[in-house]
Amino acid sequence: MSKRYYYQQIGLNSRLDALQAAILDVKLNYLDQYVKARQQAAAFYDRELAGISQVTVPARVPYSSHSFHQYTIKVSERRGELQQFLQSKGIPSMIYYPLALHLQEAYHYLGYRKGDFPVSEELSEQVLSLPMHTELTEEQLNRITSAIREFYN
Repeated sequence: MSKRYYYQQIGLNSRLDALQAAILDVKLNYLDQYVKARQQAAAFYDRELAGISQVTVPARVPYSSHSFHQYTIKVSERRGELQQFLQSKGIPSMIYYPLALHLQEAYHYLGYRKGDFPVSEELSEQVLSLPMHTELTEEQLNRITSAIREFYN
């Protein structure tokens, strides 16, 4: 069995069956509401994490908007320890990109090596995704951001 998010081959993730499509058809009526809830949660994270020097929040541009499927921060130090600390408090977090794509086994045939894409390599060692969904409450967001502040203080 391979490690999660490490890829030996290129493939697809396509699991939408008829039942899931029917549910999605109903949920699409609420898409704007869901996106707004995620944007509000992201704004809370932005505000509450702004003063932590080891944390960089996701960048935005004024001519676009973001739906925040994930809220991924960049931490300049101790990412693994932060993730363990959050876990000890019952707060999930995820490292979706533990290895830059050009270093994944599935893409070795392209001939890239370590050092060819230094920004991607650096980010793969620094990014951490925090809980993000449409039902996050202010209490939950406060608990998450307070734990991150506690860890870095």
